[in-house]
Amino acid sequence: MIHLRDAWRDILARRWALAPSLAPYGELLARWAAYAPPAQGLSWSAERCRETWGRGVPLAAEARPPLDAAHLEDLLGDAMEAVAALDPARAPALQRLAGAWDAGALGPQALLPRREGIGDGSIEAASRLDAAAVAFLAYATLRPVLEAWLAPTRPHFADAHWGRGVCPFCGAPPGFVDVIEGGHRRLACHFCGGAWSFAKLRCPLCGVEGTTDLQRLQAEGEDAGYVIAGCRACHAYVKELDRRERWNGGPPLLEDWGSPHLDVVARREGLLKPLPALLDLAAR
Repeated sequence: MIHLRDAWRDILARRWALAPSLAPYGELLARWAAYAPPAQGLSWSAERCRETWGRGVPLAAEARPPLDAAHLEDLLGDAMEAVAALDPARAPALQRLAGAWDAGALGPQALLPRREGIGDGSIEAASRLDAAAVAFLAYATLRPVLEAWLAPTRPHFADAHWGRGVCPFCGAPPGFVDVIEGGHRRLACHFCGGAWSFAKLRCPLCGVEGTTDLQRLQAEGEDAGYVIAGCRACHAYVKELDRRERWNGGPPLLEDWGSPHLDVVARREGLLKPLPALLDLAAR
């Protein structure tokens, strides 16, 4: 996590005009860097990982991540404080969430990605918190532990077949897209830091294929190389960065956080983001 904090400084230097509004992310990254993940990662063999991927199943769907409520309490608490500071109207719902967590009625398993979406719905039911805020709290809380736990399985993915629009490691929807050599698309996961190749002419969020429903808003000037990749079928979007043009770009998660002005453009087009950043939760 220290590498993310260092890369964030580079992004702030490039986005100096946005630096004041981006300050809350620095505090979150500092907490991630200070987090001590479990000592042991997922020890599955390459064969077992590839067999699971061959069935179209993310690893975390069959291997239970080591999530301890007490160990993650500070991460969740800091993320909730950041949301409450940004939008005080969510404070009562966040307080209900904190109460249910402290009472043991809710735990970190409720934050995990699932086939139906982020979490199992119990957080929304107990707190009446909106789904967008729950999605941000989920990856803001789980990213350090999931990244460390799944790290040993990354090399096993080199020859694996995976054509789905969810992370092969943790099952989350993509949070960003990198365009790399040859114009190939590589999806990036905000939950665990995973990455995987994906078809050019297919929506990674709903799977619709062809050019009819795909919508691309190309940035210009200082933001050349960035694209808002939307879908008219599901009305959702992710941001893309052409790494051939922006060779000095930062990690996908930080590029997402560091370009909130592009999210404003996407919202004006009526597009929604499956994994909101903190600033996407600002009261509007």
